[in-house]
Amino acid sequence: MSISVKNITKRFGTQKALDNISFELSKGEIVGFLGPNGAGKSTMMKILTTYHKADEGEALVNSFDVDRQGREVQKSIGYLPEHNPLYLDMYVKEYLSFNAAAYQVAKKRVDEVIELTGLTPEAHKKIGQLSKGYRQRVGLAAALIHDPDVLILDEPTTGLDPNQLLEIRKLIRAIGKEKTILLSTHIMKEVEAVCDRVLIINKGTLVADKKLSDLREAEEQLIEVEFDYRVEEAFLNQLPHVSHVKNVSGFVYEITFSTATDMRPAVFDFAHDNQLKTLQLSRKNKNLESLFTELTT
Repeated sequence: MSISVKNITKRFGTQKALDNISFELSKGEIVGFLGPNGAGKSTMMKILTTYHKADEGEALVNSFDVDRQGREVQKSIGYLPEHNPLYLDMYVKEYLSFNAAAYQVAKKRVDEVIELTGLTPEAHKKIGQLSKGYRQRVGLAAALIHDPDVLILDEPTTGLDPNQLLEIRKLIRAIGKEKTILLSTHIMKEVEAVCDRVLIINKGTLVADKKLSDLREAEEQLIEVEFDYRVEEAFLNQLPHVSHVKNVSGFVYEITFSTATDMRPAVFDFAHDNQLKTLQLSRKNKNLESLFTELTT
């Protein structure tokens, strides 16, 4: 196992941040780590990356104990924290070269991660001159500089525009073919787009461990669509297999279908036949959202 967590408990004073947490991650898995604010996600990640020590239990990364073999864990793990710490006065390439020297890796690796993370056009700039999205890329490049076997990513897509978001998702999926990735996020679409499995934590307790494929097999789906003008909800009920229609805001609708068949083509064709322009069309994992809401409220 790339990551093995057994009965981890962590307290801060009288508050129990983690309560008897256990899970395992295998090589090649991309696992989403979900939970409300304050649920304990960042605390668990900081234990795995040796920033915090657990009060009880055992955690192994690549068979190294996070308490007794911290240096070996740090060598085999790449970590992008939620609040990405960067030296804003350093140039991108200078900063990554600094990280490469710390890990004693070849200088050519700097150019490799710059290309891999799409930083080539910005490599000559100071980090302080970059947008928030590009700063996230610099943090991801730093996490990859020593080619670790395990990546811990805490809110990795914060501040990215839609195009950057797609690129980083594609990058994470590509990296996940050879590495183990634990990815914390508040965004359900993020989990659906890149993850194989989801862990849900609430009030310090692990409340769910599910494969995304199992959730998708249920005979129900949620389609979100945005048109160019408002329509009556009853009008959309003409679509086949509709069980519920909700106007979320403005011209955006959520349509629930009682079928496992992908209904996005049907929605698009229906809009076209009725002279509606489709501005946005996406499929949500209704069961993931329902599961999260059920277990964390």
